[in-house]
Amino acid sequence: MDKPRDKCGVFGIYAPGEDIARLTFFALHALQHRGQESAGIATSDGHVAHIYKAMGLVNQVFNEENLATLPGHLAIGHNRYSTTGSSKLRNAQPLLIETALGPLGVAHNGNLINAPQLRRDLLQRGVGLSSSSDTEVMVQLLAGSHGDWNSRLRGMMAQAEGAYALTILTRNAVFGLRDPWGFRPLAVGKLGKSGYVLASESCAFATIGAEFIREVQPGEIVRLDANGLHAEQGAAPRNFSLCTFEHIYFARPDSLFQGRVIHAIRQELGRALAREAPAPADIVVAVPDSGTPAAIGYAQESGLHFTEGFIKNRYIGRTFIQPTDRLRQNSVSLKFNPLPGNLNGKRVVMVDDSIVRGNTAGPLVQLLRDGGATEVHVRVSSPPIKHPCFMGVDMATRAELIAHNFSVDDICRRIGADSLAYISLEGMMRAVGAIDPDGTPHGYCNACFTGNYPIPLVEEMDKLSLEQAFG
Repeated sequence: MDKPRDKCGVFGIYAPGEDIARLTFFALHALQHRGQESAGIATSDGHVAHIYKAMGLVNQVFNEENLATLPGHLAIGHNRYSTTGSSKLRNAQPLLIETALGPLGVAHNGNLINAPQLRRDLLQRGVGLSSSSDTEVMVQLLAGSHGDWNSRLRGMMAQAEGAYALTILTRNAVFGLRDPWGFRPLAVGKLGKSGYVLASESCAFATIGAEFIREVQPGEIVRLDANGLHAEQGAAPRNFSLCTFEHIYFARPDSLFQGRVIHAIRQELGRALAREAPAPADIVVAVPDSGTPAAIGYAQESGLHFTEGFIKNRYIGRTFIQPTDRLRQNSVSLKFNPLPGNLNGKRVVMVDDSIVRGNTAGPLVQLLRDGGATEVHVRVSSPPIKHPCFMGVDMATRAELIAHNFSVDDICRRIGADSLAYISLEGMMRAVGAIDPDGTPHGYCNACFTGNYPIPLVEEMDKLSLEQAFG
């Protein structure tokens, strides 16, 4: 579908006396939305590390038999969607190697913008690499440095440029790291009397009965071990730049970010959109599921009736049977069908969270017309996406981004809508709660909307194609 895709979901746990492999499995299941290409779990019993990973969804990869091969009281887990590094088993995570300090496992969400240079430096030093993943670069930086794990982690953070939320397994501890800009999310929670957990999102905590404590701060190192939870600053924090798409699309609606539930933020985005871009319509419908909260908010603010316009086939994306060319060309109809009884004779506002390439918005508009809608007004709860992402989000290339190449009026004509409007950048940031008194947004990376990247190096990368930028 025409959506940005996040790179990964990560998890970590220290919990003596618990079935950590099973707990990690259920936590990864809660984070499945963050990556569907591969899944893996690595554990340690204080002596030996164990790992199992494969291509596929969490419940396709794991079963009772292979979970039984993962003993211990420490674990990390990973769901993957590839950006740097192709979708192959060799790039599946966690990555696990043996070092002078014992086993080292790493699970990574994000993207290092200086990975090509770090990779060349490692190769020139004679370090062999077996994958195309930037995660392996971090693994080798840690394995080849000196000192204890905390000092090695600080050294790696001094060299790595870009986005990373990491869970790291050693023989006796689990670490959580977040990059100094805080591009990718990471939270820490409490499990029972002596257990602690780390996860990309707090929704994983609720699934396994853990209690949310707080978010890991930018540049922070969190250690979970027999001494409990210890935190230290591993790198000086930079301008806080959480990816705004966590609020718009990536995060599960029940996750908590900065004290607010994601579903409530998305409803507020819809209300702001209704104030900025009202439409002469009878009903509001959502592009399910991600557009639903914003559509509810739009209906609440506008006074229009919210109803279902599409029925979604929730299983079509999980089949291994590939559609024929003819079916692929009409892929939207494989996933959505209109509800004529709700649409017939109605002027419709169709609310979605984003338009990236624009290859599904037109077919969705046509489905509503096929269902009997007399007018279709498209409203989008994020600004136009005009620039690629280099921080671990598959946001397409500049040539593929419809808003980079066409005006809003042109896009409206191309998708066949009666009108099209996006929320403004200021309206979005006010809804998120990140506007200073002088009207300046803060705390978020909006580079895909503005072209203003938090890391100066990326300003130059934006002039290249994604392939040129990453070598």
